[in-house]
Amino acid sequence: MDLVKGTVLLLVVLGLFSLFSYKAPKGMKAMGALANAAVAAFLVEAFQRFVGGDLLKIEFLGEVGDAAGSMGGVAAAALVALALGVSPVYALMLGVSCAGLGLLPGFFAGYVVAFLVKWIEKKTPAGLDLLVTIIVAAPLVRFIGNGLTPVVDATLLNIGGIITETANSNPVLMGIILGGVITVVATAPLSSMALTAMLGLTGLPMAIGALAVFGSSFMNYVLFSRLKFGDRRTTIAVAIEPLTQADIITANPVPVYVTNFFGGAAAGVVVSLFGLVNDATGTATPIAGLAVMYGFNDPMTVTIAAVLCAIAGGIAGLLGSIVFRNFKIKTVSEIRKSSMKEAA
Repeated sequence: MDLVKGTVLLLVVLGLFSLFSYKAPKGMKAMGALANAAVAAFLVEAFQRFVGGDLLKIEFLGEVGDAAGSMGGVAAAALVALALGVSPVYALMLGVSCAGLGLLPGFFAGYVVAFLVKWIEKKTPAGLDLLVTIIVAAPLVRFIGNGLTPVVDATLLNIGGIITETANSNPVLMGIILGGVITVVATAPLSSMALTAMLGLTGLPMAIGALAVFGSSFMNYVLFSRLKFGDRRTTIAVAIEPLTQADIITANPVPVYVTNFFGGAAAGVVVSLFGLVNDATGTATPIAGLAVMYGFNDPMTVTIAAVLCAIAGGIAGLLGSIVFRNFKIKTVSEIRKSSMKEAA
């Protein structure tokens, strides 16, 4: 019952984010900014804290990772404000006002207040707009962020707790569900790093997230290469970090998401059967996720499991390219040519 509850709650949260992306004013741009904030904060933390600091025992790199990881709210508020058209100085003002807040509270606070700042910039005389922004917008963005923090923590951390507790009771089923969902999220604007960090996943669930996303690199490489979404550069980029090609993925959700779910589910089963753990939350990213796994498990076991996840991913990508070979896709040139026309 808890497994069903946790899965349903997780899908509801992801559904709300999808609804926000497509229905909220400039929602897609905002979600792109959230993904970029996750890269700026959590990807640096994953590499420098857990690989450089914990695995390689270089204290300075650990400090770099800790610094970056603590700035999720700052990055989210600043980048979403920039994405919505706020001037850089005011966007950064909103960001630094969210210091110490989490990624999602900073994101939502920055999103709401960005519209107010744009109105202030438009309606207030030059020079006076700076004073009004300092007096009104800076405290308001932190007030909203502080108000959202308990709600976000109570919702997302509760879901993460349910998932972690139920992973031990039915690890294979959890591997299928979590591996599939996290791998799909890895290609979506929310970002798998952001999701697993916000849920506070550790242990087996975090290990599933890390290696499922690692396996997706091979899957997406094969899928993008065979379906010819773009050139070789695009294919390599999506294998290294799917978020860099978010516009292509968003334009082709069916073949990418379906293939990623099944490939991620297969990798999740592999990790569950090996019983691997990962206590570095937020490391659901291809390269850093794999590297961190060696710090918590037997190296040979991790290597074997990673190879099997890569093979599963490659097979899933191949099967996906066969199933969707006649599916109408939008290529890189079509998408970016359309974007250039809209900008003009």
